[in-house]
Amino acid sequence: MFESVFDDGSIAMRPTVIEVDLDALRDNVSRLRDHVGNTRIMATVKANAYGHGLVRTAKELLRFGVDELGVAFLEEGIALRRAGITAPILVLGGIIGNQIAHFLEYDLQITASSVFKLRQIDETAAAMGKRAQVQLKIDTGMGRIGIRHENAAQLFDAFQDARHCDLRGVFSHFASSHDPDKRFTRLQLDRFLAALEYFPRHGLPTPTRHIANSAAVLQHPDAMLDMVRPGIMLYGVYPGPEVERSIRIRPVLSMKTRVVYFKVVLAGASIGYDHTWTAGHDTRVVTLPVGYGDGYARSLSNRGAVLINGRRYPIVGRISMDQCMVDIGQDSAYTGDEAVLIGGQGEERISVEELAEHCDTIPYEILTMLNTRVPRKYVGGAP
Repeated sequence: MFESVFDDGSIAMRPTVIEVDLDALRDNVSRLRDHVGNTRIMATVKANAYGHGLVRTAKELLRFGVDELGVAFLEEGIALRRAGITAPILVLGGIIGNQIAHFLEYDLQITASSVFKLRQIDETAAAMGKRAQVQLKIDTGMGRIGIRHENAAQLFDAFQDARHCDLRGVFSHFASSHDPDKRFTRLQLDRFLAALEYFPRHGLPTPTRHIANSAAVLQHPDAMLDMVRPGIMLYGVYPGPEVERSIRIRPVLSMKTRVVYFKVVLAGASIGYDHTWTAGHDTRVVTLPVGYGDGYARSLSNRGAVLINGRRYPIVGRISMDQCMVDIGQDSAYTGDEAVLIGGQGEERISVEELAEHCDTIPYEILTMLNTRVPRKYVGGAP
């Protein structure tokens, strides 16, 4: 009931909105396709499609030409299936045994990260009279899930004994493919390829191989193999400040709100929790109806900036859960004026990367913090 309110166009909502530019998303997919050629593309849409909205973004990505989808958790895969998406979906994360039946019910590809997990999957599929769609995960140096690369043959052997599983791929994940020092990424790729020698050595067809994330697509072309798994680059954000810009991408997401209050703050007066900002002279301050409850990080307090009327102004005082304040000096702003927290206005732009730098974090966290209580508005993207 609560969620349906956000979809009710007859109700005048709070003005904060996340705008998703589908033209930019389509351009990013097109440029990626030109870069990878016939290599398959698994678009990573985990964490609410990096804040862009899981279901709608996934549908648009498929319409724009990606081949498959990758998510982190079972629930994300089920949500996509219930929305009518029939494309292949891989759940990249680890599983618990009692989830396996749901994977089979919704035709989701399962990550088998150990011999034990693979046997659980096979036994459950046998009991249900179904065939499990499985991908095998090899740990080449990330250290999260997956059988260690030197033991990969054990997992491959176990799959030969599985009678109710179909092999859809073998994959690994890079730990630092964004790093200008490419040595460890090269080591991981060598380990992965060495493990995959099992298949020709045993006279078996080599399954689909994939290891390349966004950074690897951009600066490790030899790692693209049979399929790539881009995430953040699809949304127009580079995965690191020093990564090669071998593909030109456009930011997809903007975050906007409107001024709801204007006041004059006299010299010596403080505003916000804990009085962390005090006016050094008489000034004008406006209030915006957005805060850390929306995913606009509290650590941007007295650091971040917003755009109003094409000019950049500083956030002042603590960012509250639902509101924040902006010092506009002696300029004017009125209730209803647009304020841009992420994106462009006039000649100015505030990027996700800029916010990440202010917060001493990475762009991924800025995007995935954006709360689902902020409605997503999709623009452009016409056929």
